[in-house]
Amino acid sequence: MNTLVDTPVAAMHANGKIYLTMQSGMESAFPVRGNPRLEGKSHDQLNYIELSPFGLHWPDLDEDLSLKGILAGNFGQRPSQAA
Repeated sequence: MNTLVDTPVAAMHANGKIYLTMQSGMESAFPVRGNPRLEGKSHDQLNYIELSPFGLHWPDLDEDLSLKGILAGNFGQRPSQAA
């Protein structure tokens, strides 16, 4: 049984962020900064995104982010260092 209520229909990179559009029309954006597999990569690498009902995949960068994680604010950032 599929319990998903919304799925991604578009994702793109611009100005240091990934912009995500959902089937419902909801839009979201998150920074690539702090994600060790995305930060510092070229626009073309960051813009090559495969969509699935469960998340985003960058095949050339070996990175996957789940929709659940993205919506919870987890963009694959490095863990913070303990002081």
